[in-house]
Amino acid sequence: QVQLVDSGGGLVQPGGSLRLSCAASRSIFSFNDMGWYRQAPGKERELVAVITSGGNTNYADSVKGRFTISRDNAKNTVYLQMNSLKPEDTAVYYCNARGPVGATMLTSYWGQGTQVIVSS
Repeated sequence: QVQLVDSGGGLVQPGGSLRLSCAASRSIFSFNDMGWYRQAPGKERELVAVITSGGNTNYADSVKGRFTISRDNAKNTVYLQMNSLKPEDTAVYYCNARGPVGATMLTSYWGQGTQVIVSS
């Protein structure tokens, strides 16, 4: 069973930064892709950023230029560096992993979520 542990959320002022971490219980190379989603109160969960097993990245338009997804293969950890945070970034952020790599049907795994609040 795959476990993803999200951490790094908190309260930050507008314009501030946070770094989220997602630690996986097995090698991140076993996943087709890993990403971060977020869900604000009353809204649907939305994709924020994704990184594929080949290292390609993709971002939601709303976070391009402000957020960066990266990974540390040795630590089996994916990060989301969030800069220039805005109040509208307030949400619960969830790590997601899909695998196994190369499969025609991918299984999706989720972290428990970490709360990010951007407020003065």
